[in-house]
Amino acid sequence: MNKVILIGRLSQDPEMRTTPNGVATTTFNIAVSRNFTNQNGERETDFFRCVAWRKQAENIARYCHKGTQVAVEGRLQTNNYEAQDGTRRYSTDIVCDNVSFLGSRGDSSNQNSSAPQNMENDVEVNETSEDPFKDFGDEVTLTDDDLPF
Repeated sequence: MNKVILIGRLSQDPEMRTTPNGVATTTFNIAVSRNFTNQNGERETDFFRCVAWRKQAENIARYCHKGTQVAVEGRLQTNNYEAQDGTRRYSTDIVCDNVSFLGSRGDSSNQNSSAPQNMENDVEVNETSEDPFKDFGDEVTLTDDDLPF
């Protein structure tokens, strides 16, 4: 089984291209913080190159930018090619089956976002003015400093 699930933030703006047959493809890199600290007490980050196709690729290019938090579900794919200097190069990409928009850096909530939550199907999120969880206990306040990334 070849399955990858990651949650991270885009480390740069996504780049969309179109194949000669007119199929949209978007590449983007996400930064994923590790769940543990190194010997110096610092969290390290891994960077992964992702590739999306067709409508999903168009939605990522339209709604995501550097700092946007996404959940990626897909598979690993290894490619090789000959570089200009004649050496054989290898790359490992995550081919996206599903990408969900989770928010962007600086957003205190997703209510300000007009982007769809599930980018595979381009479904808009209906916003309500009433809090559906208002009777579920005490309010918890979080800041960006509370997040591990």
